Amino acid sequence: MRSNEIESFKKKLKLNKKQRSILVGLLLGDGHLETSNRSRTYRLKVEHSLKQKEYVNWLYEEFKNLVRTTPQVKMRKRAQDSYWFSTYSLGAFRFYAQQFYEGGKKRIPKLISKLLDPLALAIWFMDDGSYKSEKHKTYIIHALGYGKKDLELIKDVLQKKFDVEIGLHKQYDRWRIYIYSDSAKKFAELIGSYVIPSLKYKLGNTLPKK
Repeated sequence: MRSNEIESFKKKLKLNKKQRSILVGLLLGDGHLETSNRSRTYRLKVEHSLKQKEYVNWLYEEFKNLVRTTPQVKMRKRAQDSYWFSTYSLGAFRFYAQQFYEGGKKRIPKLISKLLDPLALAIWFMDDGSYKSEKHKTYIIHALGYGKKDLELIKDVLQKKFDVEIGLHKQYDRWRIYIYSDSAKKFAELIGSYVIPSLKYKLGNTLPKK
């Protein structure tokens, strides 16, 4: 397509409900929105290690109608190789950029109570979550880059909206979310059906086997 045809095509692209939920989860986690035209439009970039290839491919399939090229391997000399894709630069992402970024830095949106649903939470967990241990049988979300004030918003939403109790623990100079053991089963049931097969190990043994 010619450049003017591409721009006309892009203006018609919209996010569906599932894509919006996944986007919220990605922006809470490792996803990034980038702009090159002074915030008029943004593109979503998803990048993980090669070990998470199945996850990236799954995300690609969910955003396929907004992406021009298939996922690519990025070879690095001094770091782990990665696997990534990015979407078209679209005006449809602008609202989410306004919510999640301030002065170029990520933040937890004040509207997070309206934006967060179980699918978004599952995406964040697949990005940044882990099973603590067989002894503790609960979960951690490594909320890298967020301050305590931001995470207090998440704490309030998880408690009031999903009845999941969490604590905020500081490890060195970074915060992480700790799901209290009494809420671990409820948390796992909330997100479990959305976790893709290759990442089910992150759920540990909290849920009973069927």
